[in-house]
This record gives sequence, structure tokens and C-alpha cells, in this order.
Amino acid sequence: MRVLIVEDDPLLGDALAAGLRQLGHVVDWFRDGARADAALAGAEYDAVVLDLGLPGGDGMQWLARWRAGKRHEVPVLILTARDGVEDRIAGLDAGADDYLVKPITVDELAARLRALARRRSGRSTAVWEHGALGFEPAARRVTWQGRPVDLTARELALLEALMANPGRILSKAQLQEKLYDWGESLESNTLEVHVHHLRRKLARDVVRTVRGVGYALGAALGSDES
Repeated sequence: MRVLIVEDDPLLGDALAAGLRQLGHVVDWFRDGARADAALAGAEYDAVVLDLGLPGGDGMQWLARWRAGKRHEVPVLILTARDGVEDRIAGLDAGADDYLVKPITVDELAARLRALARRRSGRSTAVWEHGALGFEPAARRVTWQGRPVDLTARELALLEALMANPGRILSKAQLQEKLYDWGESLESNTLEVHVHHLRRKLARDVVRTVRGVGYALGAALGSDES
């Protein structure tokens, strides 16, 4: 999951970003709404964690801007010190998908983000299944034909992106955004290497190549072909 954190507190922002990365997520962190707005315009995120007390504009203003524009579908979780009932109501009515009051643990934040991802993808269960393939996002655990499979963090992120979009072809650029932080450099064939490793560890039919377009989740029927 690629997450955008908008938080001006350097200690909290750094802790949240580091904690989510340790759990296997790709995270971009900005301290003001303007930079976050530019990031949203240039990349596809699975969720935004938004503080309300931001320099250069209140978080509610940025939320209203995103809901009125092209970024209206991205799930937004408000994380703020404003704990009044009226504040919660205003945030949710303005378009937030969830509202949390500080302080918060990284584990609870991650659980809330997983819930948002499940709702967005239409998956209601804790374990995602596709043919012989099983993926448990909370535990970052993958099984193939009932047996556990050890994947790297990048391979897990790639598989998660594909399984979250079972009927969709994702371009190379879209998948790279799910795997790498803002501004992180990568080799031109890096994605192809991850796809190759995923097929080798699972099966060739797990990832389908759509020539000239990108990649999609394959049949995953348990073929023994390499």
C-alpha cells in the first residue's frame, strides 16, 4: 500500500512513516498541504493520513479541495488532536473516510488503513484469495497451494497491488508508484525483475503480461510451469 502522510510535527511524522515502512508500506511524508497536493497530482496513493493543524492552510481546506477535484476518490484518514464530537462530524461530513484522535499507535493506524483498502477494493475478508494464492495483508503472509511462501518487501508490495485490483491492468508506472517512495531512484528493469521473482516463487500464471500496457493478476490456478 502506498500512503501519503501530511503531518507537520517532525517527531510524529517521522515515527508514523518509519513504522508504516517497517510494516511493508511505501510512504511519502510531507509537512504541509501544498506539497502533499503536488504529490497527489503526480502519483496514485492508496490512502492519505491527514493532520488538520497544518502550516499554510487547514487540513479541512485541503480535504475539500481534493474531494472537489480529480483526487476525490483517494481514501482520507484524518489524524488530529481535535477531539470534539463536532470536529469529528465536520471531518466525516467533509469527505473523510475515517477520523482518529492523537495519540495513536502505528499498529492501529495500519489496521485502519487496511480497513480502508478492503472497502475500496471490495474485499471484506482478512485473507485475500485468488485461485491457489492466498494473501493476508495484516500479517504480510502469502501462501501458494496452502504452503507459506517467503517474499521480499518489494515482491509483497507488487502482489498486494495486483490482488487489490483483480480485474484491472496496471501500467508499469502505476506499479512502480506502489513499490517506491517519492523521488527514490530505480533501474529501468527493476519492475521486470520483481515480476520474474514473483513468478519463480509462485507460478508463471500468477502475473499476466499485457504487452504494451502493463501487468495484471493472472489465473493463479496452481500451474507447475516455471
